[in-house]
Amino acid sequence: PLVLSPGTPGVGKTTLGKELASRAGLSYVSVGDLAKEGELYEGFDEEYDCPILDEDRVIDELEDRMREGGVVVDYHGCDFFPERWFHIVFVLRTENSVLYDRLQSRGYTGKKLQDNIQCEIFQTLYEEAVLSYKKEIVHQLPSNTPEDLERNLDQIMQWIEQWMKDNN
Repeated sequence: PLVLSPGTPGVGKTTLGKELASRAGLSYVSVGDLAKEGELYEGFDEEYDCPILDEDRVIDELEDRMREGGVVVDYHGCDFFPERWFHIVFVLRTENSVLYDRLQSRGYTGKKLQDNIQCEIFQTLYEEAVLSYKKEIVHQLPSNTPEDLERNLDQIMQWIEQWMKDNN
């Protein structure tokens, strides 16, 4: 199956994605790492102190891997990926106080910190996922504690096992 895990920075996408790929025998792709390795950028955002992703080049880079299947993709946004790529989308959500501490510990300050917290408050990335994919494949999962992580992994593994039965 092809699994997408979008969410605000700091919600636990990478932790979940790597562990899920390991347990399910899938490959894991961090779009941020992929972009860094291939320099898939079209500029630099001074205000947020980060590179600007070249979405078309990312799609080109991933196309063959996605066609093969068995991939967990992790990126904060999701509206530029082709709808046909994913069988399921799990949007991670974190309480603001927990997220604030996580982002602060990563060195986020000022506008970058505030905008990411607001993004979570207003469910921006969940709404983006619902608008980008069929509503029935988009699910929200809480990601505040290690117990949440385990519950999420168990739930997604059950979904993957059922998908494998239905599609093989």
